[in-house]
Parts: sequence; C-alpha cells; structure tokens
Amino acid sequence: MQHTPELSSARWRRSSYSNTNGGDCVEITEDFPGLVPVRDSKNPLGPVLVVPAAVWDAFVGFMKSE
Repeated sequence: MQHTPELSSARWRRSSYSNTNGGDCVEITEDFPGLVPVRDSKNPLGPVLVVPAAVWDAFVGFMKSE
C-alpha cells in the first residue's frame, strides 16, 4: 500500500500555461521521486491527488498531443 508523502515542505509550482488571474489552475510538486502530488491552486490546504510519476508523464504527454 502506498502512503501519501508528508507535503508540508513541498515546493509547489503552477503550469507555465496558467494565467495570473488565479483561474482554474493545478499545482504540482516534483519533490518526491516516483510520485507527483497535484492540488488545486485555489484551495492549497485542500485535498491532494498523488499519482505515480509514470502516470503523470503519460497524462501530460497525452494532453500535449491533443
């Protein structure tokens, strides 16, 4: 069973495609080898989705191809 990493010291970043108006953005952190935690930038204290890095890479690759 995989556990959620401790995220209190994570360095979050937004996509370079995000606007600066605080719109619908996601943030990720790359501080955890093999995992990519993802959160809603409007709710930084809310839930975090943690996905395997390979799954995140496949998702990003798919979105870039669309």
